[in-house]
This record gives sequence, structure tokens and C-alpha cells, in this order.
Amino acid sequence: MNVSGLLTSAGINIAICVVLLSLYSILRKQPTNASVYFGQRLAHVRKKHRGHFSFDRFVPSPGWLVKAWETSEEEIHSIGGLDAVVFIRLIVFSIRTFSIAAIIGTLLVLPVNYFGKDMEHKKIPLESLEAFTIGNVEEGSRWLWVHCLALYILSCSSCILLYFEYKKIAEMRMLYITESSMKPSHFTVLVRSIPWSIEESYNEAVRKFFSEYHPSSYLSHQMVYNFGTMRKLMELGSNLRCGLCNGTTHPFKMLPDHSDSVEEGSVFSESDLREKECPSALVFFKSRYAALTISRDLHSANPMKWVTDYAPEPLDVYWRSLRIPYHQLWIRKIAVLLASIFFLLLFILPATLVQGLVHLDKLQTSFPFLRGILKKKYVSQLVTGYLPSVVLMLFLYAVPPIMMLFSTVEGPISRSKRKKSACYKILFFLIWNVFFVNVVSGKVFEKWDIFSRPKGLPNEFAIAVPSQATFFTTYVLTSGWASVSSELMQPFALICNFVMRHILRHKDDPSYGPYTFPYHTEIPRVLLFGLLGFTLSILAPLILPFLLVYFFLAYLIYRNQIMNVYVHTYQSGGQLWPIVHNTTIFSLVFTQIIAVGVFGLRKASVPSAFTIPLIIFTLLFNEYCRKRFHPIFKKFPAEALIRMDRQDEEHGRMREISQQLHSAYCQFGATSKGSFEDVHLRHCSNRHTSADPEDIINLPAEKEPAYKNDGSSSSSSSACTSLEIEQVK
Repeated sequence: MNVSGLLTSAGINIAICVVLLSLYSILRKQPTNASVYFGQRLAHVRKKHRGHFSFDRFVPSPGWLVKAWETSEEEIHSIGGLDAVVFIRLIVFSIRTFSIAAIIGTLLVLPVNYFGKDMEHKKIPLESLEAFTIGNVEEGSRWLWVHCLALYILSCSSCILLYFEYKKIAEMRMLYITESSMKPSHFTVLVRSIPWSIEESYNEAVRKFFSEYHPSSYLSHQMVYNFGTMRKLMELGSNLRCGLCNGTTHPFKMLPDHSDSVEEGSVFSESDLREKECPSALVFFKSRYAALTISRDLHSANPMKWVTDYAPEPLDVYWRSLRIPYHQLWIRKIAVLLASIFFLLLFILPATLVQGLVHLDKLQTSFPFLRGILKKKYVSQLVTGYLPSVVLMLFLYAVPPIMMLFSTVEGPISRSKRKKSACYKILFFLIWNVFFVNVVSGKVFEKWDIFSRPKGLPNEFAIAVPSQATFFTTYVLTSGWASVSSELMQPFALICNFVMRHILRHKDDPSYGPYTFPYHTEIPRVLLFGLLGFTLSILAPLILPFLLVYFFLAYLIYRNQIMNVYVHTYQSGGQLWPIVHNTTIFSLVFTQIIAVGVFGLRKASVPSAFTIPLIIFTLLFNEYCRKRFHPIFKKFPAEALIRMDRQDEEHGRMREISQQLHSAYCQFGATSKGSFEDVHLRHCSNRHTSADPEDIINLPAEKEPAYKNDGSSSSSSSACTSLEIEQVK
């Protein structure tokens, strides 16, 4: 491909971005689209203005861009939580890093690459893109020291920026742990694999076990029931009362005060409830430190019994997985691993097809009838510069739901862990299929043996990566620029909204959203572009300006989406940052290894040798960060929890916190819908909250209520009362 073809692809994507941004600016002003572009919270506010006509509603305006730019990090944190801040800081880190890389690449590396050989250059529009890569530098040239210097500057600046980001986010995670005096998960331990006994129920077994072995710290417990049983109980309607939310220690009980009403419908005896108990329970303790130590202990000579772990936050609990027998989890994980590998290898076929479109000569050989069409200049530029990355992007749309399904099958105990697991899977998938498979130029099966020769990998990649610079540049344009603009449009929600309102004639707001932020898809996407930027920064720096445009677009668009579109119901507390750090280190080390191979192939042995200490330094830096910061993201520090316990005891808050623990976790509220919610509203709401109804949003996609924006329950609210407020709206 020549520069003209690249500019053609860039022009197409610029036009797409301008059209999508203009359409969004108009569509967001339409009252009927409020539930699409502002979530349920702002949709309810804007209902007052429906029917008011204004010509400005049909004129594009940049006001939303200004608002997204001016929004502070504190506002992002108050609305989206720590995970939103982590994601935005990832984009800011990328902008800073690749701004340095773009300056170095444009001023130093690019001229050296272009004038690296004594040759007669064509006019710039007709110049091949290979003339701007390191392959255009003479073998043994002293100018290769420029590439080595650029690599040192990029690696050192990246490590410095990464260190300060890791340090800052670690501090924010500590604040997340300690800022709220009432986080139910701090006092709660999830117990699984409770031994079954014919003489007593699971409920009685839990009570006896913790009363005997932890009598000073044990407070109460709550059993987990089979989902089917919950649905039957909720269908009984007004005949029952939810014991999960009324502060009693028994997990589910018929209240004697309502014996008359119970007799009007079917009655579940104690034996019926016992049969439907799951071997899992949420156990509450009197202090945070007690819950911490018990969650880490081995409670039985058989490690497969009485398995304990810190419980997730109430809105983060994935109740469906708690019903899965603990001994099945390792089998599920192995099955998911095998299925993921199979899917990974299966996707090689479309990736190979895509690479066939990049090489016109091979395409004409395979399909002779296309020779006449492909000889046309504009057609060839369109096919090689735009079509391959579009086809690959369309295939990739099937990946996130499949990986989310795999993560669900694994049996995660929380929704945030499910997303984190899906994030890992999608990241591995993108790095393998978008980068490595495409790097071998579509000849996967012919070159498969290169992976069996590890010593030759640097040289193989040193040859293959620069040759694929054109494809990766166009991929940034299509999967970067265009896809982030389509994220702004919310096409699926927009189509659903149109169908519901104008075809099915529903007057109320559609119930398909709003949704939580898709960190599991967007973080891998940003990290993939980071990998492309690092590996091509000294090999083919022409990609860097296009990459910077993507990051700037992502910065504005994702800030807008966090502020207006996606709701915040649960979060991982910044646990996504270690994924960012590890992937960035991998990208740096991989870039340095490729540089060793490239310098070796260009017969520059001294720069190649000088790159090896850089690899060692990067690995040592990663090890230091792993020791210094990573444990904070895996465990809660006992020092902080003990300090919080003492402060609560001094201020007399422990008794109040203990009383609220009984109503913090409500299995009904997370699994019910329709008439079940009405029953839950009548029989589970024994407390009230002073929060504004506009500030609490139900999330139909997740089928669970929402806490306040800080992600923690207030001292006067519970998981059940948020459903009550949602119904009042």
C-alpha cells in the first residue's frame, strides 16, 4: 500500500467519525432518546420537557465535548466509581506515553527510516509505506543507534509514568477500602462446600460450626437457596415475608404474626426449605478483622470442605454461581480453558481470510475473475486499505458475548470477577488473533513451526512485524476511530428504543437498559492498541499520529459515556489496573525483544547488545511493582481494618453496623422481576432511605438494584430499599 491508499482509508474513517459525532449531537437532544443517551436517571428528569420544540434540537453542537473535557476526575469518581477512574487513567497514560513516542518517532526515527537508503524516492502520495519502516535502513548503518536511543527513551518514560500511575491508583484503592465505615463485605465471609448431614440442615450446620469454633466473633448467617425455590416463594405473593431482609438470624421463616395469611396459600414446611438449601452461606462477624482472618483460614482437614472467602459487596454478588457445588468449579475451569483454546484456534480461519485481502497478488491468484476489478486504482486502495480491518472487526463482535459466557460457566462469586475473567479472555484473544496471527501474514499453517523454535522467534518477528505495519495502521483507523464513534451512538439501544416506541407503541421507557460499563471489552481494546503502538514505535512510527487521535477520541467519548450513559451498580475497587500494568510490561518487553532481532538482522550487533540490559531493567521494574503495589489489589490490609474497627467501637457504631448486616444481602432482590419485585417491595422493606429517588437506578440488564454512586451502602439503606425507591419512581 502507498501513502495515497492510507489517506483514502483515513478519509473514509474521518468522514464516518464526523457523521457519527454529528448524528449523536442531534439524537441526544431528542426527548425520546433520553433513555438511550442519559440512562434512566436523566431520562426521568427530562420527561418534564417532552413536547417542547426547539430548532436547536436539530443542529449539531459541540457542547457535550466541552462538558466531557471539563469534567474533573472527582466527578468521574463520584459517578462511575474507582473502576471508571482506572479506565480513564489508562487512556491518559496512553496519551502521555504515545505523545512522547510520536515526538521521538516523527522527529528522529521517521526521517532516518525514510532516508535510510540511497534511492530515488517517488512523490509522497505514491511512496510505498515500506519506505517509512526500519526495513528501509541500510544494513550495518550507524543510524540504527537512533532507533536504540528512541527505544531507551520510550521504555524509561513508560516505566516512570507507569510507576506513578500504579502508586496513585494503589492510594485510591486504599481510600476505597477505608473511606466507608459501612461496607457489608468487610464483615461477611462466603462459606461454600458445607458438609451435608442427614441429621441436620445446612443452616443448623453453619450455626453449630461457627458457634463452636468462633464463638467470640460469630454474629449470624444467611443461607443461600436454590433459585427455583426463590421463584416459587416469590410467586406466593402476599402470603410470605422475606426473612432475608427483616433482621432475623434465621435465613427464611414464616412469621407467626401472619399465620392467617400463610394459610391462604401453599405452606412451605421446614423440611421443604431444608431440601432447597444450598451448601453455601453468608456468615456475618462482629468485626472486620475477624472476617479477614476467617476468610484466609483453612477450616477443615479436608480443604474441599468449609471453604471460605471474602464475600463481595451486596450488589456485586452473583447469586446464580453460589448454587454451584464447590467441587465442580475446578472441572468447570478446565472445561472453559479447553473451550477457550478451541475458540482461539478456530478464529484463525477468519484471520487468515482477512490477511488474504491485504495481498492483492495472492487474492488475484486465488480468484482470477477479480483481476479486472482489482486493477482499478480506487478499488485496490479500498480493498487493501479498508476492507481487511473492517472484516476482522465484524468477526470480533462475536467474541465478547462468548467470552462472557465462558466466564459465567466458571462460576464466579461476583459480577465484577466475572467481568474481570472475561477481560482476561478477551485480551488474550485479541493479542493472539489480531496481533500474532496477522503478523505471520496469513500463512499460519505454513509458519506454525516458528513457535517450536524459541531461539528464532525474535528474528521471525523482526521480519514479520514491520511487514504488517500497513494492516495495523488501517486497523487503528477502522477498529479504533470508527468503533469508538459507534460506541457513542449506542446503535443497539437506539434501534431497540425506536422499535419499542414507534413500532410496538410503548409509551414508557424501554426496559433494555441502562447497562454497566463494558470494561471487559474496552480495556482489552485500549491495551491492544497500546501493544501495536509499542511494537511499531521504532519499526514503523507512521502509526503513532493515528493512534494518538484514537486515544484523544476515546478520552472524550468514554468520559461522556461514564457521565451520561452507563450506570454504576458495582465495582471491583480498581482491581482492573494490574491487568493494565502487566499487559503494558508485556508490550514493552516484547518490543525490546523484537528490537534485538531487528538490530541483529540489520547487522547492528552493538545496538542489539545494548538492548538486552533494557529488557532486564524492565523485568526488574515489574518485579518491584509486583512486590510493592500488587498485594494491595489482592488482599485487604489488616492494619487498616483493625483501625476502622477501633474507630467504630470508640464512636459506638458497631451495634448499628451489626444490625444492618442482616438486611444488607438480599437474594430476592437480585433474582426477581415483574410481580416478584412487588412482593419483595411489600415484604422486604423494613427500612427507609433519605436518598433522592433520582440518584438510585434499577438496572434491568443485571436485574438488580443499585446503591448510591460511591458503591457502598449508606447507613440507612439496604439492598431491598433501593428497589422500593425504584418502584416509587
